[in-house]
Amino acid sequence: MKAYQIDDFGGPEVFRQSEVERPTAGPGEVLVRVVATSVNPVDCKLRGGSDRFDLTPPAVLGYDVSGIVEAVGAGVERFEAGDAVFYTPTLDAQGAYAEYHAEHASIVAHKPASLSHEEAAALPLAGSTAWQALFDRALLQAGQTALVYGTGGVGMLAVQLAHAAGAEVIAVSSPALTEQTAEAGASRVIDYKSEDVAEVMQSAGVQAEVVFDTVGGDVLERSAAVAAPFADLVTIVNTAAPPAGPLMRLNASAHFLMMQRRGATMRSLARMAERGLLRPVVADVLPLAEVAEAHRRLEAGGVPGKLVLRV
Repeated sequence: MKAYQIDDFGGPEVFRQSEVERPTAGPGEVLVRVVATSVNPVDCKLRGGSDRFDLTPPAVLGYDVSGIVEAVGAGVERFEAGDAVFYTPTLDAQGAYAEYHAEHASIVAHKPASLSHEEAAALPLAGSTAWQALFDRALLQAGQTALVYGTGGVGMLAVQLAHAAGAEVIAVSSPALTEQTAEAGASRVIDYKSEDVAEVMQSAGVQAEVVFDTVGGDVLERSAAVAAPFADLVTIVNTAAPPAGPLMRLNASAHFLMMQRRGATMRSLARMAERGLLRPVVADVLPLAEVAEAHRRLEAGGVPGKLVLRV
């Protein structure tokens, strides 16, 4: 089958089209014909050789899938050939920048009929991350205030999910995404370039029960000034704990999230999409042959949504 793989770590230029062996559906697995995949920051980190992940070239990257079940392995009962499915593949060397992908059925879900394959391919990894941050880690509840730092792929979905859950959402975003972020459900969008988050929230008399950091840097440290007592602060980018004193005085908790691949999370996202409460923002759809260009654009920044690759 055709795939785009890397034979060594490096810049986007390391991608090359290859003929690799088509996978098969082992016990408990489904074989999926990939219709669309998308590009995530983790793809760029893996391609560049980040030591945070254990990956050795040659490797096929790509960790979102929307496609059609081609075959099922022994013991699979939830799916059958012809089903439209979506999921985020296991983070290994057999990713989805390819015509076919095999994955354990336990982390796969039926694709929402309300989404195209291109839209569905933009949802699994980013959506699962946002869901687990808000609901599995922070236990977000209706009536609370959620402060979301960053409105990229994960952050924009987090705004939609928090709004759908009945929370008041305040988002820290770039000026170019203000309108889009408000449409996603944010009641207040703070321009990170010209406004101070603490000043804006304190002047409005608002504290956040949930803070979600998709940006990094000193966000967690600064969030103590705007967090409510017993707040939950979740980060997907920071690995260093913030100073304990300010959080201790608030009885606040800091959580470090590495997204887990779960079929239950995918089914929850599918239900939200079917009800019209969740829709990924697709910035552009490119052919798989332009995977290197998609990586260049993502790393350059400023992409207003997800970059999707049509296989």
